[in-house]
Amino acid sequence: MPKSKVLFGIFGRQKLQTEKCINQAFSCSSRLRTTAWSYTHGTSDVPLRGITVGKLLKSQTEKTPDREAVVFPSAGVRKKFSQLLEESDRFAAGLLELGLKKGDRVGIWGPNSIEWVLTQYATARAGLVLVNINPLYRSFELEYALQLVDCKAIVCAREYKDQLYYEIMFQLVPELASCKPGQLRSHVLSSLKYIIMMGEEAFPGTLKFSDVMSAGSEASVRKIADLQDSLQFDDPINIQFTSGTTGVSKGATLSHHNIVNNSYFTGLRQDFHNRPARICCPVPLYHCFGMVLACLQIPNHGATCVFPAPGFDPSSSLAAVATEKCTALYGVPTMFIDMLNHSEFHKFDLSTLYTGIMGGSPCPIETMKQVIAKMHMDEVTVCYGTTENSPITFQTDRNDPIDKRVSTVGTVHPHVEAKIIDENGKIAQVGTAGELCTRGYTTMLGYWGNEDKTREVCLPDRWYLTGDIAIMDENGFVQISGRIKDMIIRGGENIYPLEIEQVLYTHPKIKDVQVVGVPDKRFGEQICAWVELKDGETATEEEIRAFCKEKVARFKVPKYVQFVKDFPLTVTGKVQKYKIREAATKSLGLEHVLR
Repeated sequence: MPKSKVLFGIFGRQKLQTEKCINQAFSCSSRLRTTAWSYTHGTSDVPLRGITVGKLLKSQTEKTPDREAVVFPSAGVRKKFSQLLEESDRFAAGLLELGLKKGDRVGIWGPNSIEWVLTQYATARAGLVLVNINPLYRSFELEYALQLVDCKAIVCAREYKDQLYYEIMFQLVPELASCKPGQLRSHVLSSLKYIIMMGEEAFPGTLKFSDVMSAGSEASVRKIADLQDSLQFDDPINIQFTSGTTGVSKGATLSHHNIVNNSYFTGLRQDFHNRPARICCPVPLYHCFGMVLACLQIPNHGATCVFPAPGFDPSSSLAAVATEKCTALYGVPTMFIDMLNHSEFHKFDLSTLYTGIMGGSPCPIETMKQVIAKMHMDEVTVCYGTTENSPITFQTDRNDPIDKRVSTVGTVHPHVEAKIIDENGKIAQVGTAGELCTRGYTTMLGYWGNEDKTREVCLPDRWYLTGDIAIMDENGFVQISGRIKDMIIRGGENIYPLEIEQVLYTHPKIKDVQVVGVPDKRFGEQICAWVELKDGETATEEEIRAFCKEKVARFKVPKYVQFVKDFPLTVTGKVQKYKIREAATKSLGLEHVLR
């Protein structure tokens, strides 16, 4: 892999001046100059942090050793900062005792757990590259991921939902039946040497997490501390597989510099540097949302992260906010919709909340309004980004006008540039839709082992092509219209599904809705709406179409309306529109149009 280029690096010799200076500089960063062209940059007097994750954790622990760092209510687990650092170093020392060396890749496969967090910080402290694997991957997907990055070790959960991780692993590595723990020789996965299982159950051919924790000698633990000065903040630390909403998965490689700073500036916009933060995080750790935007707030802002359950559950999430007195709540729109529609929502005391993040996919305006009004999240922020951008490049500010906070993804982050280009690659005028591009410290090092795909999205001038359609106003606020691949072209008319979805979200009977294009012999594509109704409600296709006719142009009214109970989702809760498109095409009998 090529070494990263530090585009806006500032070596951490300077200390941040004062809290007042940070506040002033940050508030100014969102008040961008008026321009006629769709270009903006995040100016700021707050410097980037030139530090590794491991050093950052050590530094924060010295400041707040007795503060809670992580809480897993369903598992009865609480760790102070001092415990998190000490146990992370013990696991890191154990990994080194196995023979792992700086730069080796270590996979993590399972739902949210304390072992996940310890592995995240242990690999960072040991100079290893953590490979995040989707907890719902099946054997062929797992094989692809492990082979692509040549994982030398993998840490696995015992089970999650219908996933029996050891059994799936055994399908790929039948040699487990006869090999001794730590002596794996796999025909299929030649690089894989160690399988480390969470929990105390012994599985043939594997090591237990607790055994690795206790394997490191005191000398090995000291070696971890001594190792920190040799690690560089431009080193790769993490490989994130793109979520698969388009059916294609690539390994975005991120550095310490990428994710430390992205987490830091995201936290600043939530005021974490001024107020104690207790973050309720029901989103998965395997994704940037959980690992970077939540978990890295621990060393960046001294935050406490509360992970309600192994996976998202609206009841446990609401209960965690109430019981743990959380001040921030994270989630994708579908999670907030489920919590707001919970049958006992009114019984949970959410009064300690003031902020949080809604992101991961376009945020329905109506849902945002309800979150502010019913969940006490007056200062909730909307975030936009991509895995390849560490992930956040745009975020609303708590002081932004309410209309901007509910209808846009805010302004560009500090030290990041953004522009919107037309179909010819030229910068578009303000108010004109085009492809959003970004440039800055956020941009990934590249797709692991895939320079061709890297060049497709990272241009020689380091502009990153997001593939998202956006509109920028004269003050730098951006609206996301949807994915270029999701855009519907009906008889030559460009139709953005999000526009229709936002209208349908205002229907009193509709809980959630997704709009896609399906093939049509005459027009090329027609509009299909998948509608999930609220509990106890009924509606007809014509009723939904009539509602649309009153609010959008006739050519934007869905030809097809299908009522569904749920949508195909990634583990992060993102809707997989390509699967909706495939299913709708089949159920409507339109496969022949594709031939």
